[in-house]
Amino acid sequence: MKINKERRQFLKKTLKMGGSICASTIIGRSLMNHASCISWGGETLTTNPVVVIARDDSVLAETGNLRENIVSGLVHKAVVQLTNAPSQEKGWQALFKPDDVVGIKLNCLSGKTMSPHVTVVESIIQGLKFAGVKDKNIIVFERFNRELETSGFRIRRTTDGVRCFGTDELPGGGYEAEPQFAGGVGTCFSKIVSQLCTAIINVPVLKDHDLAGISVAMKNFFGVIHNPNKYHGNNCNPFIAELNTHPYITDKVRLIVCDALMAQYNGGPGYKPQWAWNYNGIIVGRDPVALDRICHTIIEEKRSEMRLPSLKQAKREPKYISTAATLGLGVDDLSKIKLIHV
Repeated sequence: MKINKERRQFLKKTLKMGGSICASTIIGRSLMNHASCISWGGETLTTNPVVVIARDDSVLAETGNLRENIVSGLVHKAVVQLTNAPSQEKGWQALFKPDDVVGIKLNCLSGKTMSPHVTVVESIIQGLKFAGVKDKNIIVFERFNRELETSGFRIRRTTDGVRCFGTDELPGGGYEAEPQFAGGVGTCFSKIVSQLCTAIINVPVLKDHDLAGISVAMKNFFGVIHNPNKYHGNNCNPFIAELNTHPYITDKVRLIVCDALMAQYNGGPGYKPQWAWNYNGIIVGRDPVALDRICHTIIEEKRSEMRLPSLKQAKREPKYISTAATLGLGVDDLSKIKLIHV
């Protein structure tokens, strides 16, 4: 594989020059687009940085199973609040158009217990149908088929319904042949994000990470590159932030739906039951920096409650969040984030 050295040097130089230049030159995304202006019926609303937390402690039945109607209600209520829409249908229509091809990026690393719940994903699919997106234009995906299957999802290769498969399902291993750069590390992107999707819904879970501090919205895109092992040095900073500057991510992600029905405050990214708890929530936003900052705060509060040291004291403070803000990807100042509880 040939690596464009001139492009790499240019990116490194430009990244050092500051976030405003990076946002306009590298990302190729206007400030108006970054502010996430959405509209319906001629009305335009600037919604970011807004993070919505929808919780309901009755979401779990006495049997331990999820109450699907409550889960669906949480997802749709959060989208309505995020978009300030008059109805759930209008909320989804503000984010997606009927001709979109939408990829739903899951995080299934930790198996069925600490991966996005099938019920949450089904609610998202229902929302896309509110927006007029056809079944055949919806792709639920992860790195590997086996990760999806282990997490309770059925592989579906159909061309006339909702599809569900891993990057490894695609011919040739599923990744682009030529590496691209976002920062100083080259990588080959999954063809699902580079070729198949026009829009992406990022569906992470709320959990701790043994290097990055937390693994929520931005780190979930380690699952669309062929060499995430190259991005883990220095507590994944600046690598998580730099990866998220790539146009395949910044230009396509329309919505983040964090499954926080169960969360984990220590021992991640693998599932550790002794450090997991039922948060019973869905966290929704469009600004990945703001959403990760709010999730960082939730995890820190739980660690304090359980008398664990802070992530900074544990030498894994998620500094990538501030780096991402510097690169123009969003807002990390809690005083400037509008947090809505429903």
